[in-house]
Amino acid sequence: MRMLSIAAAALAAGLFSQGASAACYVVYGPDKIVVYRAPEPPVDLSRPLHETLAEVLPGGTLVFSLEEYGCDVEVHKLPPAPHAGQQKAR
Repeated sequence: MRMLSIAAAALAAGLFSQGASAACYVVYGPDKIVVYRAPEPPVDLSRPLHETLAEVLPGGTLVFSLEEYGCDVEVHKLPPAPHAGQQKAR
């Protein structure tokens, strides 16, 4: 019984430690033009998307998929990210 619960715990740890990943990330600007396409995420995915994407491209939309189709031609037209110490004007 103890061996079974150890095996179950190891299996659960393995399943949950893999983290989320996609094969292709695409960002559309407010005008629905592709401004970013690559296998690497354009923003920090450890934070909520509605916060991070809005900082980089207000009005933008991030779409990600497990398919790699089209991601071989990368697009990098995002505006530069604000500096960590820079505060937004309120």
